[in-house]
Amino acid sequence: MKVVLAFSGGLDTSFCVPFLRETHGAEIVTVTVNTGGATRDALDEVGRRARSLGAVDHVEVDARASVFDEHVAWLIRGNVLRGEVYPLSVGAERTRQAIEVARVAQRIGADAVAHGSTGAGNDQVRFDVVLRVLLPGVPILTPIRDHALTREAVTAWLGERGLPVPEGSGTYSINRGMWGTTYGGAWTHDPWTAPPDDAWGLPVPAPPARDVIVSWKDGLPIALDGAAMPGHELVEALGETTRAYGIGRGIHLGETVLGIKGRIAFEAGSPLVLIAAHRELEKLVLTRWQMFWKDHLGRFYGERLHEGQHLDPALRDIEAMMASSQAKVEGDTRVRLDEGRFLVTGVRSPHALLRDDAGRYGEAPALWNGDEARAFAKIAAIPAMLSTLQGGRLPW
Repeated sequence: MKVVLAFSGGLDTSFCVPFLRETHGAEIVTVTVNTGGATRDALDEVGRRARSLGAVDHVEVDARASVFDEHVAWLIRGNVLRGEVYPLSVGAERTRQAIEVARVAQRIGADAVAHGSTGAGNDQVRFDVVLRVLLPGVPILTPIRDHALTREAVTAWLGERGLPVPEGSGTYSINRGMWGTTYGGAWTHDPWTAPPDDAWGLPVPAPPARDVIVSWKDGLPIALDGAAMPGHELVEALGETTRAYGIGRGIHLGETVLGIKGRIAFEAGSPLVLIAAHRELEKLVLTRWQMFWKDHLGRFYGERLHEGQHLDPALRDIEAMMASSQAKVEGDTRVRLDEGRFLVTGVRSPHALLRDDAGRYGEAPALWNGDEARAFAKIAAIPAMLSTLQGGRLPW
C-alpha cells in the first residue's frame, strides 16, 4: 500500500509517517508544498526529517508562483479581509497544498492520501474537499482526527519509540507562508486574553520611517520601488520590509468552517499594505457601482476560499467579473511605513476619475452650473419629502 502524505515537518505530520507505517504497513511518500515563508535550510531539514521517520521518498513542490497566480491575485483584486482585518493567510495556502498533493498522488498511483489535520480545525475540510474532488474514490487517512489525538499524546507516542519530536512543538501552532504568519493556541483560546509582549517575537527598534512605491497593472502589483518582479517575489520582498517595522500584527475572531467561533493571531504586513493600496487605487479609477458589486462578490469569494471551496465553479465566474473590473486599475501607490503602522499617502493613474476638468470638490464645478446643481438637489429631496408629508410627522 502506497500512501502520499501532506507533510509539513511539524508534530502532527511527523507522527503520521511512523504511525501509518506501523498500523497500515504502508510505504509513505511525503509531499511538502512550499507556499513561501520557509528558508532553503528549513525545507532541506523537512526532507531529512521525513526520511528519518521512515518515508520511502520525499517530494518538494515549489508552489509559490501558483499560490499567487491562482489565489492571492484574487484576494488582492477582491480586497478580501475576513472580519475586515484578516487576509486569509492560511486558506489559500492549504488549498494549493491539497491540489499539489493530489497531483503527486495521481502521478505515482497512490492507493491512499493522508494529512495530519485535527477534527476541530478548518484545514481538515480544506484538504478533504480538494482531495475528494480531484481524487474521487481514493481513501483519505487522517490519524490525528480519527483517533482524537492530543499534542501531548502524539509527543508521548513518538518518545516511546525513540523517534525525534520536532522543535517548537509546544503550546503554539504556527503557520508561516507567503501571505502571512498565523499563531494559534495558548492565549488565542480566550477572547479576553491579550497577546503577551513576545507574541510575535522579540521587539527590535524599527528603522526610520520610509515610503515605498508599489506599481500596478490589471489590479495586480508588478513592481516595488521601480523594480519589476513576479507577484510572489514582490509579496515576499515587501513582507521582509514590513516585518522590520512590526506592521501587520493583529487578532481575528470569527466563524470557523465547522460553525464554531475561532480566534487566531497573525502577522501579515505585506497583504495588509497591498490590499489597502489596491483599494485606494480602485477608488481613483473605478465607478461607484463597480466597487459596490465587486466588494460584495469579493466578500463571498473569500468566504468560499476560507471554507475550502476553491473548486466551486461559481468562483470562476466571480474571477471573470473581477478581472473585467481591473482593466483600468493601473498606476502607482505610495505607502509610508512607520513603526507598527502604515498609511497610503498617494495614488496616481492614467485612468484617474479625480480630474480638474470635472470640477474641484467643495470649490468649483466644471461640468455643471449653480442652477443645475440647485435643480439636482431639489429633485433629490422629492422621495423623502413625499414620505415625510404622507406620514404627517416631522422627524423631531
